[in-house]
Amino acid sequence: MAVTEKDVRNALKGVKDPELGLDLVVLGLIYDIDVKGAHVDAVISLTSPMCPVAGQIVDNVRETIEGVEGVESAEVELTFDPPWTPDRINPLIRSSLGL
Repeated sequence: MAVTEKDVRNALKGVKDPELGLDLVVLGLIYDIDVKGAHVDAVISLTSPMCPVAGQIVDNVRETIEGVEGVESAEVELTFDPPWTPDRINPLIRSSLGL
């Protein structure tokens, strides 16, 4: 069975932002997922360019993607263009956070 973007996105719901305690998908930090057969390219951001655990988060994202059944390899690119803002959070969740 072929891997889909939805499969990858669902798996990434298990990767949490250590500061906010919410997953990267809910926070809108997953900018792009491109599935090419058994390889996945992902573009992510962080809530802050000064995040002290940026490397760990990138590694967690790559390992999580590679753990999806059917994925053999993954490349994760970190970007701050466009910069992340709370507007990327689902409006219902943003309101529950008081943002």
